[in-house]
Amino acid sequence: MSLAVGLDEGLVAELSAIVGPDRVRTDAGARLARTRVPAPFPVHRWREHLPQVVVLPHTTEEVSAILALANERRVPVVARAGGTGLTDGAVPEHGGILLDMKGFGQIYEIDPLRRTATVGVGVNMLKLNEALAPFGLFYPDDPASYPTSLVGGRIGTSGWSLIGARFGHTRDLVLSFLCVLADGRVVRIGDGGGPKISKSSTGLSLKQLFMGHQGTLGIATEVTLKLYPKPEAELSLFWGFARYEDAHQCVDALAGAGVATFAGAVLFDEAKVAYLRRDDEAYIPQPASVRSVVCTALYGWEDEVRAGGRRLWRIAADLGGRYLGDEISQGDWASRHDRYATPLHGRRLDGTVVPMGWHCEDAALNHPEIVSVTRQWHAIVEELRRRYDAFDDWGTFAYTSADTGVDYLVEIDVGIWEQVLDDGMWDAWVEAKRAIARVAVGAGGSISACHGACRAGDVDVVPEELEGSLAIMDAIEEALDPHGILNPGKYHFRKGNVFQGGQL
Repeated sequence: MSLAVGLDEGLVAELSAIVGPDRVRTDAGARLARTRVPAPFPVHRWREHLPQVVVLPHTTEEVSAILALANERRVPVVARAGGTGLTDGAVPEHGGILLDMKGFGQIYEIDPLRRTATVGVGVNMLKLNEALAPFGLFYPDDPASYPTSLVGGRIGTSGWSLIGARFGHTRDLVLSFLCVLADGRVVRIGDGGGPKISKSSTGLSLKQLFMGHQGTLGIATEVTLKLYPKPEAELSLFWGFARYEDAHQCVDALAGAGVATFAGAVLFDEAKVAYLRRDDEAYIPQPASVRSVVCTALYGWEDEVRAGGRRLWRIAADLGGRYLGDEISQGDWASRHDRYATPLHGRRLDGTVVPMGWHCEDAALNHPEIVSVTRQWHAIVEELRRRYDAFDDWGTFAYTSADTGVDYLVEIDVGIWEQVLDDGMWDAWVEAKRAIARVAVGAGGSISACHGACRAGDVDVVPEELEGSLAIMDAIEEALDPHGILNPGKYHFRKGNVFQGGQL
């Protein structure tokens, strides 16, 4: 077995004794495959983020033993679930051990009486809902990566759901989870001590503290989730608008209408509609007068959904919305998860089609700031495109985050020609990301609504957003992980005694 730089045979032997030699990998292929993420990155720089060894645990006891060993030896540990994250939360900054958590793919219990499911962090939401269907229940965590992402990553990022305005987001749907701390201790994190309790006043709410921790506070292994009765009906409606400002007004009116079955709404700006019309083969062509789009979804009993749909229809029509027809309303919503895994392409300034990867910045903003912020974002990306013809502006989406529409996930999607990225282009992109993040923070928003601000550029602005609260977070991280072994470098937490990264 060839060893990666910085890794000794003794540690490999000890890891093999814990999980078996067949679940300890040091070959370059295994390490590289578990470092790659969907977000574009300079190909020649991926070797900077390689772990020295990949370990595939299957039990909480194995994770506990691995962390106890790593803590004793001062070796960094990064946990990885589905690998669908967009901000490098599961990408090692300083080598060490990467724990591939897909071996925790079991559904341990479905409890129809308490409407809960207890699962491993390697369970996928699509597969979970297939198992829940015979019970008339469903788990309503519905990200764009629904067919591929895993429960563990949803905890690490404090994930966001497309239908969260109706059912809540990951932080609302996770009741508790088993967590292995840096020294190997196993604790249950939740509200109170009961694994299936959603509200307790006994002590602090540790569950919310751990939501979005990106693996810096511990490693979750087993999760208890809140379930809902499967809705009898769902309805999706799409309206077109000639002006982005009118569509912006409409989405706020829909979110604030007080319709109980309202599950969420999405606002497409002019650049997004132009991109879909230009390059998305699944997009159903609309008249040129349609320059911005609003869609909404309702979930519940059929009579309630129909009544709610009629109310929202009247609101949209009164504000100038043109119904885009059943085909796009039903088809586009039904395919909302498909584009996450679809090979993408973009265009150079002269219109030449080239393969591009997808990157998105996912700020949290209040409704009044959306138009101004997105206009500023487009200006930043256009300036970047003028300097380097390897980027493409794919427009913005804005999604309701709460049932009243108080705040939104607002993303700008940028195509990046990954194969030609050099260090100069990458540095310019990172600087553009800093500018995009600062616009959001300056508007009273947050850098990230759901992915985590872990990537170069974003992470540099975290101290500006969090100010004094970042020191509190750092103190908590130091108390739980005094040697800094858990995903060191994320959010600029202390780096500890770590390797300098592996080499192919």
